[in-house]
Amino acid sequence: MREEAFAAGKSFVDIFGSSMAYIEKGTGPTVLFLHGNPTSSYIWRNILPHVTPVGRCVAPDLIGYGQSDKPDIDYTFLDQFRYLEAFIEKVAPGPLFLVAQDWGTALAFHFAALNREKVLGLAFMEYIRPAETYEAFHQKPQARELFRAFRTEGVGERLILEENVFIERVVPNAILRQLNDEEMAAYRAPFPDPSSRRPVLRLPRELPIEGAPSEFYAISTADHATLRASGYPKLLFSGDPGALISPAEAEAYADELANCRLVKLGAGAHYLQEDHPHAIGTALRSWIEGLRGASAA
Repeated sequence: MREEAFAAGKSFVDIFGSSMAYIEKGTGPTVLFLHGNPTSSYIWRNILPHVTPVGRCVAPDLIGYGQSDKPDIDYTFLDQFRYLEAFIEKVAPGPLFLVAQDWGTALAFHFAALNREKVLGLAFMEYIRPAETYEAFHQKPQARELFRAFRTEGVGERLILEENVFIERVVPNAILRQLNDEEMAAYRAPFPDPSSRRPVLRLPRELPIEGAPSEFYAISTADHATLRASGYPKLLFSGDPGALISPAEAEAYADELANCRLVKLGAGAHYLQEDHPHAIGTALRSWIEGLRGASAA
């Protein structure tokens, strides 16, 4: 789907005086798609058509991303969650399926921890989790050093705000296929200048690594404990070699969780939606159809 056509189908809702953009397609149980950093609902563009026949698909642009406004906030995890929670209350208040990647998983895990009764199921990939060391945070040494730099005062500002490294290097290097010019333009569009990239800088500094930042490290630890104790259906996608999550870690986590099925997508890094949209979409549709059938029975 061309970016212009995808963007033209967006709706907008006022959240705390700012506009949040979202795509809404299909009917049935709500399926909420949550993107990560520095993407937007655009990353789900080739997955949504597979799922709309079985659900009401809602894919927001998180505050500060995509076509959503950029209010004067810090863009911490809790800022993001506050806006998302209000968005869900207005647009998708009923029981829902959660589909998430990257920082979208942290938001989904926290929402599920606080709203167990609203969760019909959780599908996720390349997820955020507490890392006791930098070695555990990411599989590639070069990526670990780059994220150390992002978290360093002054250096991160130069790399992300001024040089736009997250868009120009991190995104294309975490996708195995080559993005075309139109796709790269869609990822660049929300961040035309340094001030617009503040949300992109904030989230690497929120990553729960080596106990810091302490507030979100504690939240993430508790959310994962709640996730492990939950019984609702789960679907975990993994790529090989992955980026944050290796195939071995994905398999171990799927075994640890109750009612969780693992889908091995094959070759993939971090932004699995770009390398395997049709496999992800087909698996999601089948999973939701199966759960709806079981519920009806």
